[in-house]
Amino acid sequence: MPGRTLVACLGNIFLNDDGFGVEVARRLAGEDLPDGTRVTDYGIRGMHLAYDLAEGWDATILVDAVQRHGEPGTVYVIEPERQQPADGGGTSLSLTESMLFDPHGMQPDVMLGMTGMLGAEAGRVLVVGCEPASVAEGIGLSEPVAAAVDEAARVVLDLVRGGRAGLARPGGSSASSGGSATKE
Repeated sequence: MPGRTLVACLGNIFLNDDGFGVEVARRLAGEDLPDGTRVTDYGIRGMHLAYDLAEGWDATILVDAVQRHGEPGTVYVIEPERQQPADGGGTSLSLTESMLFDPHGMQPDVMLGMTGMLGAEAGRVLVVGCEPASVAEGIGLSEPVAAAVDEAARVVLDLVRGGRAGLARPGGSSASSGGSATKE
């Protein structure tokens, strides 16, 4: 990842595996990160994320639970495609309805769209996500998702340190977690 990178960890700790991004933020808290990299646990504070995105970034990595109908605990790296909005002005990110589930009311695609309205740029956007087993009310990650936290933290660290070039192609690719791989 070039220059200034925002790692935005998202999720609701009261909805089991939706707390995935929050746990990844905790894991990254003690890591030595490149200059210009900020890791923030946004939880469900979408407006806070929108205003931080307005600062302008070379790259943004969203870390969240991602429902793509794979095996629970599968870690994905996805690069959403930029698409022209229906009104024909500017560009926006297309995050498909099934890609990011949203039980906490924070819509990353809306937050990214607001960035342009605020006159800033999110830069290259990647999503590091994990397939949830459950987003029912409750505190704590399921076993496969808890096991994927370290892998997701390694993926984020690799991305911000400039590794894994080409891993995230438009439309998404996946890394495996817990021995299971997802074919795309």
